[in-house]
Order: sequence, then C-alpha cells, then structure tokens
Amino acid sequence: MALSENCKTQPAKETGSVKNLPSDVIELNVGGQVYYTRLPTLTSIPNSLLGRLFSTKKGSSNDLARDLRGRYFIDRDGFLFRYVLDYLRDKQVVLPDHFPEKGRLKREAEYFELPKLVKLLASEESKQFQDDPFHSDFDDASLGSDQRIYSSYSLDRRYGYITVGFKGTCAAPGVKDSQIDSKSKKVVPRIFISGRIGLAKEVFGNTLNESRDADRPVDRYTSRFFLRFRHLERAFDMLSESGFHIVACNSSLTASSISHYAPEKVWSNYTQYVFYRK
Repeated sequence: MALSENCKTQPAKETGSVKNLPSDVIELNVGGQVYYTRLPTLTSIPNSLLGRLFSTKKGSSNDLARDLRGRYFIDRDGFLFRYVLDYLRDKQVVLPDHFPEKGRLKREAEYFELPKLVKLLASEESKQFQDDPFHSDFDDASLGSDQRIYSSYSLDRRYGYITVGFKGTCAAPGVKDSQIDSKSKKVVPRIFISGRIGLAKEVFGNTLNESRDADRPVDRYTSRFFLRFRHLERAFDMLSESGFHIVACNSSLTASSISHYAPEKVWSNYTQYVFYRK
C-alpha cells in the first residue's frame, strides 16, 4: 500500500534486542518513544492503518521504516501514542482529568484511521466544554454566533501561568576569558520553564527539553524544563503567539571574584518572567 512520507522504507537492521523478541511481540519507535506490544493488538482493528500495515494476510506488505536498532519507526507524536495503544487493547481510552491535548489526540486517531476513537474524543470534548468550571452563560452571551463554534484546538487552550527563568553571567569590562576561573565559566546561559506540563508543551513543542523531568502526565506541574535555545525574545514570541501576556517579573544579581588574585567581579543574574493566559 502507498504510505505517507512519515513511513518511508529503509532496510531493516536486526540488531540489539529486536531479534530476540518473541515472534508476536512488536517493538515500535514512535516519535522517539519506544513501545512494546503484541501483533494481535496492532491488528485488532483490521481496517485501521496499523491493522493494514501489520496484517499477516497473504499479499500484505509492511513498508514501515526502521530505526538504527531495527525497531519499526512511526513519525508521529510518541507521547500521545500511548492512548492510541490503550484503545487498541481495550477499545476504550481513559484520559487524565483536565487533559489539555484532546484535539491533538483526535488528530492522531484520524491519522491512524480509528473512527470510533475519533467519535469518542469528540464527545469527550463536548463534555469538557459543558463541565468547564470557567465557562458561564455570560461568556456565551458576550460572543457573536460565529465565535461560539469552538475548534478542537480552542478547547485545549486552558487558563494558566507559565514562568520563564533566565540565568546568565557577564564579566566586568576589560576582563578577559583567560582571567575567569573554570567554575564561573561553567555557568551557561539557559532559559528555564515552570508551569503545567500540558501548557508548556503546547507553547514550546519540540524546543522544550524534558530530560530532567521526563514522562510526567500533562496535567502535572514542573519547574525542571528548559529550552533548547538561548534567546529570550524567541521564547516571548512563542508565548505571545499562544495568547500569553506578561503579568510580573523579578530579577536578582550576585557578584563573585574572577579569581583569588584579582579584584574584578563576574556578575550572575537570574530573572523570572511570569506569563498568564486567560
């Protein structure tokens, strides 16, 4: 069958643990997240995309790419795929309370051609809107009729705060790098992100480094994420495009000697910017 560019063919490499797996156990790499499941699970809905790709019927062919360890590679959202897999196992899906990514999960269900899951998520979105404690009749009355039709994306736009922290150093004028001790040089400018994980992922996407607080549910909070770039203006642009406005900021500044033998100082600053979306 013809596949999208997300599923281009590459030669398989039977390396690592893949070749040692039982014949009906499949190892998948979905957007960098590794999953183990059984072949009957993937083919439990024969007319779905995965059902056709992994079909054992005569004449069927699997054209999925493989990663360097020989795992089947699918270029989709690795975090949301867990819910797709849950649905294939149980024919139902249980989402965390106030799950902010129903719209994106619905899009994944459409890609994997799971119409019943799409319908289920659509009803969940409608229920979420009705049960939203922040929604009132006054809100509806204040909108025009064209604004009362909410897309799946707008339903995911939750209220909340995101705090951006910036840590950096600078030396006094005329101080050369060779004069600064190694401890001071190790302070690399970095942008930290604190707030609800679902909001942070929505705003910053793949530029968000989650390595220090990985695999946490999207409705939890973190203060350990940081960005893969170092330009505050870029972070501010991304927040502004997502509807956030700055509401507060504070800054601290400390000084330390560049070495034991010199009076010059190295200045370290830490600034926090608080953004809110309503």
